[in-house]
Amino acid sequence: MSADESSPRQGPVPCRIVLVETHYAGNLGSVARAMRNMGMSDLVLVRPVARRDDTQAVRMAVHAGDVLDNARIVPTLEEALAGTSQSAATAARVVGPVREIKKGFPRDIIPAMVEFATTDRPVALVFGPEPSGLTTADVSLCHHVVKIPADHTYSSLNLAQAVAICCYEMRLAWISRAPRARPVPATFESQDQLFRHLREALEAVGYLFGEKQETLMHGVRHLISRMGPEDRDIKLLHGLARQILWYVRTHPGEAVGLAPEEMPERFPREE
Repeated sequence: MSADESSPRQGPVPCRIVLVETHYAGNLGSVARAMRNMGMSDLVLVRPVARRDDTQAVRMAVHAGDVLDNARIVPTLEEALAGTSQSAATAARVVGPVREIKKGFPRDIIPAMVEFATTDRPVALVFGPEPSGLTTADVSLCHHVVKIPADHTYSSLNLAQAVAICCYEMRLAWISRAPRARPVPATFESQDQLFRHLREALEAVGYLFGEKQETLMHGVRHLISRMGPEDRDIKLLHGLARQILWYVRTHPGEAVGLAPEEMPERFPREE
Protein backbone atom coordinates (compact mmCIF):
# COMPACT_ATOMS: atom_id res chain seq x y z
CA MET A 1 0.00 0.00 0.00
CA SER A 2 1.37 3.42 -0.93
CA ALA A 3 2.01 6.17 1.61
CA ASP A 4 -0.83 8.15 0.06
CA GLU A 5 -3.29 5.26 0.34
CA SER A 6 -2.41 4.57 3.97
CA SER A 7 -2.33 8.20 5.07
CA PRO A 8 -5.24 9.71 6.97
CA ARG A 9 -4.71 12.91 4.97
CA GLN A 10 -5.99 11.75 1.60
CA GLY A 11 -8.43 14.63 1.12
CA PRO A 12 -7.91 17.99 -0.59
CA VAL A 13 -4.72 19.85 0.26
CA PRO A 14 -5.45 23.27 1.84
CA CYS A 15 -3.16 25.17 -0.49
CA ARG A 16 -4.01 28.15 -2.68
CA ILE A 17 -2.17 28.65 -5.97
CA VAL A 18 -1.79 32.32 -6.87
CA LEU A 19 -0.74 33.29 -10.41
CA VAL A 20 0.27 36.91 -10.97
CA GLU A 21 -0.23 38.39 -14.46
CA THR A 22 -0.10 35.08 -16.34
CA HIS A 23 0.46 35.75 -20.04
CA TYR A 24 -0.13 32.41 -21.77
CA ALA A 25 -3.48 30.63 -21.77
CA GLY A 26 -1.88 27.21 -22.13
CA ASN A 27 -0.13 27.72 -18.81
CA LEU A 28 -3.44 28.46 -17.10
CA GLY A 29 -4.82 25.14 -18.29
CA SER A 30 -1.66 23.21 -17.44
CA VAL A 31 -1.58 24.71 -13.95
CA ALA A 32 -5.20 23.69 -13.39
CA ARG A 33 -4.39 20.13 -14.44
CA ALA A 34 -1.34 19.95 -12.14
CA MET A 35 -3.46 21.25 -9.26
CA ARG A 36 -6.14 18.64 -9.87
CA ASN A 37 -3.48 15.90 -9.99
CA MET A 38 -2.20 16.96 -6.57
CA GLY A 39 -5.59 17.42 -4.89
CA MET A 40 -5.85 21.21 -5.03
CA SER A 41 -8.59 23.41 -6.45
CA ASP A 42 -8.13 26.90 -4.95
CA LEU A 43 -6.78 28.99 -7.84
CA VAL A 44 -6.55 32.79 -7.75
CA LEU A 45 -5.48 34.90 -10.73
CA VAL A 46 -4.04 38.37 -10.12
CA ARG A 47 -4.51 40.70 -13.12
CA PRO A 48 -4.27 37.85 -15.67
CA VAL A 49 -3.29 38.74 -19.22
CA ALA A 50 -4.47 35.39 -20.60
CA ARG A 51 -8.14 34.42 -20.48
CA ARG A 52 -9.14 31.32 -18.54
CA ASP A 53 -11.84 30.53 -21.13
CA ASP A 54 -9.31 30.65 -23.98
CA THR A 55 -9.45 27.51 -26.15
CA GLN A 56 -5.82 26.68 -25.34
CA ALA A 57 -6.44 26.97 -21.59
CA VAL A 58 -9.47 24.69 -21.76
CA ARG A 59 -7.62 22.16 -23.92
CA MET A 60 -4.60 21.97 -21.59
CA ALA A 61 -6.77 21.67 -18.48
CA VAL A 62 -8.14 18.31 -19.73
CA HIS A 63 -10.30 17.09 -16.79
CA ALA A 64 -9.58 20.09 -14.56
CA GLY A 65 -11.90 22.54 -16.28
CA ASP A 66 -13.74 23.16 -13.03
CA VAL A 67 -10.54 24.50 -11.45
CA LEU A 68 -10.35 27.10 -14.23
CA ASP A 69 -14.06 27.88 -14.09
CA ASN A 70 -13.97 28.46 -10.33
CA ALA A 71 -10.73 30.47 -10.30
CA ARG A 72 -11.12 33.90 -8.72
CA ILE A 73 -9.75 36.97 -10.48
CA VAL A 74 -8.51 39.77 -8.21
CA PRO A 75 -6.69 43.08 -8.81
CA THR A 76 -3.97 42.78 -6.13
CA LEU A 77 -1.75 40.18 -4.54
CA GLU A 78 -2.91 41.37 -1.11
CA GLU A 79 -6.46 40.34 -2.01
CA ALA A 80 -5.26 37.01 -3.37
CA LEU A 81 -3.49 36.24 -0.07
CA ALA A 82 -6.43 37.26 2.12
CA GLY A 83 -7.45 34.40 4.41
CA THR A 84 -4.16 32.49 4.11
CA SER A 85 -1.85 31.75 7.04
CA GLN A 86 1.51 31.34 5.25
CA SER A 87 2.70 32.13 1.74
CA ALA A 88 5.76 31.40 -0.37
CA ALA A 89 6.90 33.35 -3.43
CA THR A 90 8.68 31.42 -6.15
CA ALA A 91 11.64 33.27 -7.63
CA ALA A 92 14.68 32.41 -9.70
CA ARG A 93 16.55 35.42 -8.31
CA VAL A 94 16.95 35.34 -4.53
CA VAL A 95 19.48 38.10 -3.85
CA GLY A 96 18.93 41.35 -1.97
CA PRO A 97 17.70 42.02 1.59
CA VAL A 98 14.04 41.27 0.82
CA ARG A 99 14.65 38.04 -1.06
CA GLU A 100 17.27 36.75 1.39
CA ILE A 101 14.77 36.27 4.22
CA LYS A 102 13.63 32.69 4.81
CA LYS A 103 14.58 31.31 1.40
CA GLY A 104 15.18 27.73 0.38
CA PHE A 105 14.32 24.88 -1.95
CA PRO A 106 10.72 23.61 -2.00
CA ARG A 107 11.58 20.69 0.28
CA ASP A 108 13.18 23.09 2.77
CA ILE A 109 10.23 25.50 2.94
CA ILE A 110 6.99 23.69 2.13
CA PRO A 111 6.90 21.09 4.97
CA ALA A 112 7.15 23.89 7.54
CA MET A 113 4.34 25.78 5.78
CA VAL A 114 2.07 22.73 5.98
CA GLU A 115 2.20 23.01 9.77
CA PHE A 116 0.09 26.17 9.43
CA ALA A 117 -2.37 24.84 6.83
CA THR A 118 -5.98 24.32 7.82
CA THR A 119 -9.17 23.97 5.81
CA ASP A 120 -10.29 27.45 6.87
CA ARG A 121 -6.89 29.09 6.50
CA PRO A 122 -4.87 27.57 3.67
CA VAL A 123 -1.27 28.30 2.78
CA ALA A 124 -0.41 29.86 -0.58
CA LEU A 125 2.17 29.38 -3.32
CA VAL A 126 2.68 32.49 -5.45
CA PHE A 127 4.01 32.47 -9.02
CA GLY A 128 4.89 35.47 -11.18
CA PRO A 129 4.39 36.31 -14.85
CA GLU A 130 6.28 34.23 -17.40
CA PRO A 131 8.41 37.02 -18.90
CA SER A 132 9.76 38.57 -15.70
CA GLY A 133 8.72 36.74 -12.54
CA LEU A 134 7.55 38.36 -9.32
CA THR A 135 8.60 41.87 -8.36
CA THR A 136 10.43 42.57 -5.12
CA ALA A 137 7.26 44.26 -3.84
CA ASP A 138 5.31 41.02 -4.48
CA VAL A 139 7.99 38.91 -2.79
CA SER A 140 7.96 41.18 0.27
CA LEU A 141 4.31 40.28 0.93
CA CYS A 142 5.16 36.59 1.32
CA HIS A 143 6.68 34.79 4.29
CA HIS A 144 9.14 32.70 2.29
CA VAL A 145 11.01 32.59 -1.01
CA VAL A 146 11.20 29.24 -2.84
CA LYS A 147 13.84 28.53 -5.46
CA ILE A 148 13.62 25.34 -7.51
CA PRO A 149 17.16 23.92 -7.86
CA ALA A 150 17.27 23.76 -11.66
CA ASP A 151 20.58 23.50 -13.53
CA HIS A 152 22.32 26.87 -13.50
CA THR A 153 22.96 26.71 -17.25
CA TYR A 154 19.22 26.79 -17.93
CA SER A 155 17.32 27.58 -14.74
CA SER A 156 14.18 29.11 -16.28
CA LEU A 157 11.29 26.68 -15.83
CA ASN A 158 7.96 26.82 -17.58
CA LEU A 159 5.34 28.26 -15.22
CA ALA A 160 3.20 25.12 -15.19
CA GLN A 161 6.27 22.96 -14.53
CA ALA A 162 7.21 25.09 -11.54
CA VAL A 163 3.66 24.87 -10.20
CA ALA A 164 3.62 21.08 -10.65
CA ILE A 165 6.91 20.67 -8.74
CA CYS A 166 5.73 22.82 -5.84
CA CYS A 167 2.28 21.20 -5.75
CA TYR A 168 3.92 17.77 -5.60
CA GLU A 169 6.09 18.84 -2.67
CA MET A 170 3.05 20.36 -0.97
CA ARG A 171 1.01 17.15 -1.36
CA LEU A 172 3.92 15.00 -0.18
CA ALA A 173 4.34 17.15 2.93
CA TRP A 174 0.59 17.16 3.56
CA ILE A 175 0.05 13.39 3.41
CA SER A 176 3.24 12.73 5.40
CA ARG A 177 2.33 15.01 8.28
CA ALA A 178 0.88 13.29 11.30
CA PRO A 179 -2.41 14.97 12.20
CA ARG A 180 -2.38 16.91 15.46
CA ALA A 181 -4.45 19.66 16.97
CA ARG A 182 -2.98 23.15 16.76
CA PRO A 183 -4.22 26.66 17.50
CA VAL A 184 -5.74 28.66 14.67
CA PRO A 185 -3.06 30.67 12.81
CA ALA A 186 -3.60 34.35 12.08
CA THR A 187 -4.75 35.34 8.59
CA PHE A 188 -2.72 37.40 6.13
CA GLU A 189 -4.96 40.43 6.53
CA SER A 190 -4.80 40.40 10.34
CA GLN A 191 -1.00 40.14 10.18
CA ASP A 192 -0.85 42.93 7.60
CA GLN A 193 -2.99 45.18 9.83
CA LEU A 194 -0.65 44.44 12.73
CA PHE A 195 2.42 45.36 10.69
CA ARG A 196 0.88 48.73 9.79
CA HIS A 197 0.18 49.34 13.49
CA LEU A 198 3.73 48.31 14.46
CA ARG A 199 5.18 50.53 11.74
CA GLU A 200 3.34 53.52 13.21
CA ALA A 201 4.64 52.71 16.69
CA LEU A 202 8.21 52.07 15.57
CA GLU A 203 8.26 55.30 13.60
CA ALA A 204 7.00 57.15 16.67
CA VAL A 205 9.98 55.97 18.77
CA GLY A 206 12.50 56.55 16.00
CA TYR A 207 13.36 52.91 15.27
CA LEU A 208 12.37 53.30 11.62
CA PHE A 209 14.35 56.16 10.18
CA GLY A 210 16.39 57.12 7.13
CA GLU A 211 17.04 54.98 4.09
CA LYS A 212 17.13 51.71 6.05
CA GLN A 213 13.57 51.99 7.33
CA GLU A 214 12.01 49.72 4.69
CA THR A 215 14.64 47.03 5.21
CA LEU A 216 14.20 47.23 8.99
CA MET A 217 10.41 47.01 8.73
CA HIS A 218 10.71 44.10 6.34
CA GLY A 219 12.89 42.32 8.90
CA VAL A 220 10.35 42.95 11.67
CA ARG A 221 7.54 41.72 9.43
CA HIS A 222 9.31 38.46 8.63
CA LEU A 223 10.59 37.92 12.16
CA ILE A 224 6.97 37.80 13.33
CA SER A 225 5.31 36.15 10.35
CA ARG A 226 7.70 33.23 9.99
CA MET A 227 6.85 32.22 13.56
CA GLY A 228 3.27 31.59 12.45
CA PRO A 229 1.51 33.92 14.90
CA GLU A 230 -1.90 32.94 16.23
CA ASP A 231 -4.84 35.30 16.71
CA ARG A 232 -3.94 35.78 20.39
CA ASP A 233 -0.37 36.74 19.43
CA ILE A 234 -1.72 39.37 17.03
CA LYS A 235 -3.86 40.86 19.81
CA LEU A 236 -0.89 40.93 22.19
CA LEU A 237 1.31 42.77 19.68
CA HIS A 238 -1.46 45.24 18.88
CA GLY A 239 -1.52 45.99 22.59
CA LEU A 240 2.22 46.58 22.55
CA ALA A 241 1.90 49.00 19.62
CA ARG A 242 -0.96 50.85 21.33
CA GLN A 243 1.07 51.21 24.54
CA ILE A 244 4.08 52.58 22.65
CA LEU A 245 1.93 55.16 20.88
CA TRP A 246 0.21 56.10 24.15
CA TYR A 247 3.57 56.64 25.85
CA VAL A 248 4.85 58.82 23.01
CA ARG A 249 1.71 60.96 23.14
CA THR A 250 1.77 61.37 26.93
CA HIS A 251 5.53 61.92 27.32
CA PRO A 252 6.45 64.60 24.80
CA GLY A 253 10.02 65.82 24.73
CA GLU A 254 11.64 62.60 25.97
CA ALA A 255 14.35 60.69 24.08
CA VAL A 256 12.02 59.69 21.28
CA GLY A 257 13.06 59.90 17.68
CA LEU A 258 16.79 60.16 18.43
CA ALA A 259 19.30 58.76 15.99
CA PRO A 260 21.05 55.53 17.15
CA GLU A 261 24.29 57.33 18.01
CA GLU A 262 22.34 59.64 20.34
CA MET A 263 20.57 56.89 22.29
CA PRO A 264 21.76 55.80 25.78
CA GLU A 265 24.14 52.79 25.84
CA ARG A 266 21.79 50.39 27.66
CA PHE A 267 21.64 47.73 24.97
CA PRO A 268 23.96 46.63 22.13
CA ARG A 269 23.45 48.63 18.97
CA GLU A 270 22.35 47.04 15.72
CA GLU A 271 25.16 47.17 13.17
